[in-house]
Amino acid sequence: MSVGKDLAALTGNHKFLYYKELYVYHEDKPLPALIRSYSHEDFDALIRIQQESFPPPFPSELWWNKEQLYEHVSRFPEGALCVEIAGEIVGSMTGLRIHTHSQQSGQSWAEVTDNGYIRTHVPDGDTLYVVDVCIRPDCRKLGLGKWLMQSMYEVTVQLGLTRLLGGGRMPGYHKVANELTAQQYVQAILDGRFKDPVISFLMRCGRTPVDIIANYLEDEESCNYGLLMEWRNPFKRM
Repeated sequence: MSVGKDLAALTGNHKFLYYKELYVYHEDKPLPALIRSYSHEDFDALIRIQQESFPPPFPSELWWNKEQLYEHVSRFPEGALCVEIAGEIVGSMTGLRIHTHSQQSGQSWAEVTDNGYIRTHVPDGDTLYVVDVCIRPDCRKLGLGKWLMQSMYEVTVQLGLTRLLGGGRMPGYHKVANELTAQQYVQAILDGRFKDPVISFLMRCGRTPVDIIANYLEDEESCNYGLLMEWRNPFKRM
């Protein structure tokens, strides 16, 4: 697929809600990329990416299924984004809306997201809650995760929402769990003494810590903890 083609040629009769062309770099070579809303035709590719992105010990039942993806594009299509390289989907990001001061935000991933089915989506909610971000392993050095996050910030601003919020895994925590509490581990990251594959990445994307949630996700590497992190819309005040 040529990223230079017009939208009609790329999508046929399907109307995408989000569409952004850009270049990313593989070493010194620029590669054309496309971030857009995903649709029913993308479901098989999205499921394959989940399987490649979250191998065991990550629970296989947490990979997307077609029923979940149908709910994403039906209930909140603005929060269903994917990224292509050379016409092939290599990553995705999904969100839903909740209320800023809802008790829901401090619950587990399964409770907030309805186990990924997002039937908990609140159409007038003023917070965009991140359900998932995944990039195919062989494309993770292209900066696509950061570009997807930036795109979801743009969705947050476009919809006039107060903030983007989401729980981040802490996959490095299991290595020091016998020595540090989850709170101490997060503080060590903030102090620059540790780097965590997920938390450090989210901080580089502009997210800031809000709260630590026990039993956030069934995740051995994170000892089931999650760190709730936000990005506030700079054009809105809470």
